[in-house]
Amino acid sequence: MLTVHGPVDYEKFRVLKLTLQVYDQEKKEIDTQLGVEILIIDANDNPPIFEPDRYEVSIEESTPQGTEFTIIKANDDDSTENNRLFDFKIISVIPDPFDLEFYLTQFESTATVSFKGCLDHEKADAYIIKVEAKDRGEEVQLSSFATIIINIEDGNNHRPVITGQSGSGRVKEGEENVLVKRLQVTDRDTKGTSAWRAKYQIKEDENRNFKITTDPETNEGLLYVEKPLDYEESHEKHLNISVQNEAPYYSCKVERRSTTGLWKVNTIGSNTLTLSTTKVIVIVEDVNDPPIFDMTNKHVTVAENTKAGLYLATFAATDPDPDPDSSASTIVYTKGDDPADWVTVDPKTGNITTTKIIDRESHFVKDNTYKVTTYAADNGLPPMTGTATLNIHITDENDNVPQLTETTLDICQSDGLSQANITAFDLDQDHFGGPFSFKLQEKEKGKWKIDPTQGYTTKLVKERTVHSGEYDLVLKVSGFQGEEAVYNLSVIVCNCVDITKPNCRIRKAKSSGVGGGALGIIFLSMLLLSAVLLLVLLLKCKTEHKPMPDNNDSGSGHLITSNIEKPGTDCNVELVYRRKDIKLPRRPSKRKPSIGIGQHVTNQQWDHFYRLKMEQRYQRWCSWQEAWARHADQEISVMRHTMILKVLQDKLYALSAPEEELGDYDPHNYTEEGDEKHNFDLDAIFIPDIPFDPELDLDLDFRFDTLASICLSSKRPCLQYKT
Repeated sequence: MLTVHGPVDYEKFRVLKLTLQVYDQEKKEIDTQLGVEILIIDANDNPPIFEPDRYEVSIEESTPQGTEFTIIKANDDDSTENNRLFDFKIISVIPDPFDLEFYLTQFESTATVSFKGCLDHEKADAYIIKVEAKDRGEEVQLSSFATIIINIEDGNNHRPVITGQSGSGRVKEGEENVLVKRLQVTDRDTKGTSAWRAKYQIKEDENRNFKITTDPETNEGLLYVEKPLDYEESHEKHLNISVQNEAPYYSCKVERRSTTGLWKVNTIGSNTLTLSTTKVIVIVEDVNDPPIFDMTNKHVTVAENTKAGLYLATFAATDPDPDPDSSASTIVYTKGDDPADWVTVDPKTGNITTTKIIDRESHFVKDNTYKVTTYAADNGLPPMTGTATLNIHITDENDNVPQLTETTLDICQSDGLSQANITAFDLDQDHFGGPFSFKLQEKEKGKWKIDPTQGYTTKLVKERTVHSGEYDLVLKVSGFQGEEAVYNLSVIVCNCVDITKPNCRIRKAKSSGVGGGALGIIFLSMLLLSAVLLLVLLLKCKTEHKPMPDNNDSGSGHLITSNIEKPGTDCNVELVYRRKDIKLPRRPSKRKPSIGIGQHVTNQQWDHFYRLKMEQRYQRWCSWQEAWARHADQEISVMRHTMILKVLQDKLYALSAPEEELGDYDPHNYTEEGDEKHNFDLDAIFIPDIPFDPELDLDLDFRFDTLASICLSSKRPCLQYKT
């Protein structure tokens, strides 16, 4: 008895092969075997499976009926025919279609989805279709399901309609890119889609003066003036404007249904659609137009150096807006661009004549042409101006001599060939210019030569007999037509640092820094300057007190031998450089010594009192003198510091100046020995003038009268020095 322990799968094993071995009761193998084959009978155990089980597709609303817009597919793993074959079927459609029916067309394991009737986005923007695939099993039928989502895109099934009054627009003549009018439309299609966006068209615009665009937000038509309008040509413009959508118009309507085949429908396309149109009147407003020249560009040819007053041309202009109150419009001609101020324009006739001699070589002339602009202004409100251009073509004359690009030359001193290039040019045109001829004076033979003597560029060759130095040569340059000019050449011959780049004007420095010798010279200069300034000192009084003899034993006066007014004082006189702005300390006051009224004194007491007072006064005098000297020393110290800095700067500049090459300076005449003439003045240096005290004179002896008379006889200082 053979039994099955579990389910078998026909799709895995269609035949089970067994081998049976026979044993006796003692479990001894008997030489007997049996082979058994078990055939598996297929059962309907696999349903059809969709691949995939969900579909989504989008179609346009204008899609015609019968269009296959998607394909579905399923597969059944059973083997027998009845179990393997299956059928597709639409189970449900959500929402319920109106004037629309979906159907399937099956081809073995696939099917196409189509529809009958008309699609209408406004009624349903999407449909959900449930499809079943069921096999043909005898005992049981197995099935599975798939979902199809169909999105209906809005089509242009509603035409745009222009609403509102057509009206009129206004625009000034001469204006362009100006908005004239807005046109409103209505459209029931979905906003923002190509079925909603309007597209306008202008008719009866032969000159293409207008353009119309669509406002993307409002769908309005924006009418613009693209090309300026002319009031004198037409006062009004009549336009026909139509509108349609970007997407083609399509309309579908079911007339009759049938159980077999497609339904009968009525469709309307763009070719048979009547467009919405409107008429627009554009009124052109008159404005003042600028005068119009008969020719805005003229050409004349003039020879240069022609005398002033030459008639060149006449520009005539007319006013397109004649004044109805006047027989003729007033136009005034003026000159515009005339950078060289060569011409004048008659304000009434527009005649252009020259006022100066025209020069072709002027920098205002470009490519032998000089341009002048002329304006014509009317008397309108506001005044308008027209512009015309006169091109003056200037023919050349031989009125320029040859010139040299450079008259200063540097030549290096060498054992070989030494030379420098000389280039000539002529401002006139080629047939009046080069090639040029070059010639030196006869006296330069054996020293200098020109090679070659003709051409645009030649070489000045130095002979070996010419040494380093500066030379003045005379060179005559002749043009192709015989005009000539003489030039002075300044030639410098030197030992060059780089013979490939002659330059005798480069000063060669011995050293890039200041050496020990330079520092020694600077130090020596400082010492010399200090020695000179030390000679200029103030008048200083060095006080030495000497004991006064006390003649108590004598009742008469006693004179002490002395060469000064104050006994025991020696004054050293030194040269003083006095600045005018030195502020001196206040001089001590001089007061007459007094003795009490009615007091009796002896001669001896008076003599002692007199000497004591004189000593005190002279001590105060020398103290003031020393204070004055200290202030002067401070001022002299400041001056000395300033002078030292200036001398050092001059010395450093002279030391840092590179050695000059030969010929790099001009001779200088210095003052001859014994020549005392100069063009500067020296300041007088004074010691302080100390006037004699008149009050002191009343108490002095008669022996001081001579000194007092000398000091009081003149306003000038007692001592005067010059340095």
